[in-house]
Amino acid sequence: MAPSDRLLSPPPELTIDQDAFNAFEAAGWQRKALTYDHIAAVTSRVIKPLLDAARVEQGMRVLDIGSGPGHAAAQAAERRASVVGVDVATAMVQLARRLHPGLDFREANAEALPFEDGCFDAVVGNFSILHLGRPEQAVGEFVRVLRAGGQLALTVWDLPERARWQGVFLDAVAAVDVTAPADVPPGPPFFRFSVDEQFTALLQDRGLTDVVVRTIVFDHPVPTADELWDGVLAGTVRVSALILRQDEPARRRIRAVFDQLVTEYQRGDHLEVPVSVKLAAGSKPR
Repeated sequence: MAPSDRLLSPPPELTIDQDAFNAFEAAGWQRKALTYDHIAAVTSRVIKPLLDAARVEQGMRVLDIGSGPGHAAAQAAERRASVVGVDVATAMVQLARRLHPGLDFREANAEALPFEDGCFDAVVGNFSILHLGRPEQAVGEFVRVLRAGGQLALTVWDLPERARWQGVFLDAVAAVDVTAPADVPPGPPFFRFSVDEQFTALLQDRGLTDVVVRTIVFDHPVPTADELWDGVLAGTVRVSALILRQDEPARRRIRAVFDQLVTEYQRGDHLEVPVSVKLAAGSKPR
């Protein structure tokens, strides 16, 4: 495991308090709802392939897990699907309702969904699985609410050496050799499902068949290093906590390393930062 990977991956011997981690994530997204735009500009670029993988089309009933500002739900609705979006953060649900009036957004726990068995034709989650303390339990819930023959599709970030949009931050923190803040509860390994075999097993072990994992890569334009820095710190929970909860001298050292690293992605008057995403999809047996 690379040094940057370890920052978001607790040692195997450490017991994770899933409830404490979920509470930390929920509180974080409650605070970040109105500053998520920079992140949404990146995550929105994989919504079309996510919906394609879930085979979302007219007349289907679709559940969007961790719906955030509602962008995936809105694109599903554009395909004339009937969509429900759920999120654990009240502020995200309120934002989605403002941005997409007329769509159905609800506050709900992804690990214990308030829906009957088999009531959705497709379930999608755009990066939501990374923010759950019990990912296996959550995917079991996603499968439970799928009808027989329905499709589940999920995305996660690739490893930081390929997903440089986040990797430059983690590399900068690792180079300064600071530790994770003591008041941040450890969660499941952030990059566990960046490995195709692990992502495949997550879906297969919950009973899905025809599971396929693919990699989506693209370069994302950012006007300046300042905008990248400010945007990621304003719109993430675990990554931003690694930096913002350090003392001021450590934050300055991290920023100095970050500024050096991003020069590799300078293209004329802007940055082109490599992004890599894993997309997994599978079917519920009939």
